[in-house]
Amino acid sequence: MKTLFVCSERDPRETRVAVIPSDVGKLSAIGWSVNVESGAGAKAGFSDEDYKLAGAAIVDADFAKNADFIVAVRKPQVERIADFKRGAFYLSLLDPFNEKGLIAAFAAQGVTAASFEMIPRSTIAQKMDVLSSQSSLAGYVAVIKAANTLKRILPMMMTPAGTISPLKFFIVGVGVAGLQAIATAKRLGARVEAFDTRPVVEEQVKSLGAKFVKIDLGETGQTAQGYAKELTPEQIELQRRGMAKVCAQSDVIITTAKLFGRKAPRIITAEMVMGMKAGSVIIDMAVESGGNVEGSKPDEIVITPNGVTIIGDTCLEASVPATASQMYSSNVYNYIAHFSPNGTFEPNFEDPIMKVSAVTHDGQITDERFK
Repeated sequence: MKTLFVCSERDPRETRVAVIPSDVGKLSAIGWSVNVESGAGAKAGFSDEDYKLAGAAIVDADFAKNADFIVAVRKPQVERIADFKRGAFYLSLLDPFNEKGLIAAFAAQGVTAASFEMIPRSTIAQKMDVLSSQSSLAGYVAVIKAANTLKRILPMMMTPAGTISPLKFFIVGVGVAGLQAIATAKRLGARVEAFDTRPVVEEQVKSLGAKFVKIDLGETGQTAQGYAKELTPEQIELQRRGMAKVCAQSDVIITTAKLFGRKAPRIITAEMVMGMKAGSVIIDMAVESGGNVEGSKPDEIVITPNGVTIIGDTCLEASVPATASQMYSSNVYNYIAHFSPNGTFEPNFEDPIMKVSAVTHDGQITDERFK
């Protein structure tokens, strides 16, 4: 495989591009002919001329029929898959648990499709881990968005006019996004508390200068991939009770509890929201998969009767498209380079990364969960 096609994104929310100009040269150096759909990088600040100078060819959408390897940020429309060349390799975020029809279409077309969401949480795969790279940016943006929404400043200030107390942030979920949210809020001078069902993350929270909120939920833990295990209904109720007082005292709550392939757990109830102060802000980072916060709506801002602002942004990382594209593009390059030991892309289904990330191959759906 030598011909790479970088698609424009059709989703109106999307501002990222899968490959940036600086990585075109790196791909060319290992033997690839890079072809970029006209305008693909415009929203991220990369012009067609930037790609030409880097050595890429600018093409139209029909080039997909000729490409050996197609890469994008988001999943394609089902009807577009019929335009892909049989035997081609497709790589993007595919949302495979919720897109079984799309996965079936890839198999029917004879396209090998790989999903970035399925990349394993292993040391060797870290440099390809799109979920981690993008979640880190989303955690950062969540804090900035909250700061821009608040009517007060975050840090403590001692002035001749009096002392201004620091605002209080509460981060729920201490994964990649939560850790970055903690770090960003601390840098901006806020007081930060955090909670996670995995007691093992307490040390990480404290290392960033935040306070870890302890709630006795009984036996909890994390999966082999490092994700929090799903709680029982009884544990969720205990968690809500333990968090209610912290929520009432918080100026900002950021919830990050996404469960890949499953509906997000409802953590913050309407009653808890009603107990918060007027002017407080909640950022629900799991709103696209059902939401952690009762009352949050995808890509809408909701103002509750008691004056709390609930923001449900489904693509926070798209607010910083140049940086998000830089990180995504690096993940793409590292995936391709990993399977190009001799300069030619060679799908190796014995490799644990390929074995898990590829969801279709040779006309078949390779993962029983997506059939």
